[in-house]
Amino acid sequence: MPLAVLYSRALNGMHAPLVTVETHIANGLPSFTIVGLPETEVKESRDRVRAALQTAHFKIPAQRITVNLAPADLPKESGRFDLPIALGILAASGQIPANALNQYEWAGELALTGELRPIHGALAMTYSAAQSGRSFVLPQHNAAEAALVKQAQIYAAQSLLQICAHLTGDQPLPVYHNPPEKQNIIPDYPDMEEVKGQTQAKRALEIAATGGHSLLMVGPPGTGKSMLAARFPGLLPPMTESEALESAAIQSLSHGGFDINNWKRRPYRAPHHTASGAALVGGGSHPRPGEISLAMHGVLFLDELAEFDRKVLEVLREPLESGKITISRAARQAEFPARFQLIAAMNPCPCGYLGHPSGKCHCTPDKISRYRTRISGPLLDRIDLQIEVPTVLQEELMRQQINGEKSGTIRQRVEKSHRLQLERQGKTNNCLSVKEIDQFCALDNLSENLLKQAISRLNLSARSYHRILKVARTIADLAGTEKINNQHIAEAIQYRRLDKH
Repeated sequence: MPLAVLYSRALNGMHAPLVTVETHIANGLPSFTIVGLPETEVKESRDRVRAALQTAHFKIPAQRITVNLAPADLPKESGRFDLPIALGILAASGQIPANALNQYEWAGELALTGELRPIHGALAMTYSAAQSGRSFVLPQHNAAEAALVKQAQIYAAQSLLQICAHLTGDQPLPVYHNPPEKQNIIPDYPDMEEVKGQTQAKRALEIAATGGHSLLMVGPPGTGKSMLAARFPGLLPPMTESEALESAAIQSLSHGGFDINNWKRRPYRAPHHTASGAALVGGGSHPRPGEISLAMHGVLFLDELAEFDRKVLEVLREPLESGKITISRAARQAEFPARFQLIAAMNPCPCGYLGHPSGKCHCTPDKISRYRTRISGPLLDRIDLQIEVPTVLQEELMRQQINGEKSGTIRQRVEKSHRLQLERQGKTNNCLSVKEIDQFCALDNLSENLLKQAISRLNLSARSYHRILKVARTIADLAGTEKINNQHIAEAIQYRRLDKH
């Protein structure tokens, strides 16, 4: 039969729509045409497929070959269609049996030698293939990543010849399985015990980890802000299966791909302050995730926050509220999840030494004001915890013995409070809606009066009011109390330092 039909997947954001690869061979002058809105790298597959078939000693029909990638209005990019195109030619020309092709979905880039090269987005494509009930055949390099989808049936191959031997029944490929996962293994994060002093900052980090809150640290250079941020992922509860899968799927879409060794390890992204807005939110003619999506269920650390371009920082406002980002282009639109924890750090003034014991700061109040207003009020309003990180005392710094709490000890308290939140409301405190805040963050008269005074004196917005209640709820959970009292409110208000300025 001069027609063969195979299935593959395209990528559109986190989605992997089905692509039907139809190959037709007809009489006429020898030609090789690919239709169906192919991008340049798909058009170039003609030469890769031709060379790979010749290297594998298959015959290329001296006829008119037409490959249609349906649906025609969906853009097709990357070299992942090389494999189904090559198999379509072999099946349509009768060189391999075509009766079992519709049981599989195929993706893989072909080398000129016939070897299979790795592809991007294997996890997202495998998940969609599993939902359709078909098995997925892909390069060996991507097999461990794809097998993270438990319900998927994966076949991994190193070359085109291996796949042909599987289809002819000469040497069937085994179903790929990942090695058994080791249970209760905590990823090796830097330990909080190594940080000397900074008791208040550690307390704020514990609260942020417990309730999923964002945090801004303000302090002179060398006070340990970056060191504290690097140890923050070690305080977070272990990733659930669904969180790990969603995080890995986004990373598999990036140029770097997903490393199986980072399975269930919370992402920690720390872009340089020269990063553009597109680098943070993602973009491109074929939209790819940016830093805020790659930090999914992990930490986005922005050091030297005031040095970022103001327009770049403004792109964080919507994702901090909605937990997703939509990238719109003239030809297409893609949506990526962006549920991350923002940890930011900045100096208190342009020179950085305001409040330093050395007294080296000579910045005028006007310079300090201009420096701090590089961060807009709406963005600052969305940061739950704002703390000052002072210089560590000399005696504390030179103490040889480390006597701070280990990350594991803090994490135990965080996990206990985190479970309490999930049992009570099914989500972390940071995600509470206005209606849920009224339900779970009720105040007594004393606490209510204290909060009213803070709103009046600090001129707090409605958003700040709700975020103080959420933080107070988290503090109460850490204390193991069912109701929020005035001490919890007072501590939550204390973490709105920059509102005073």
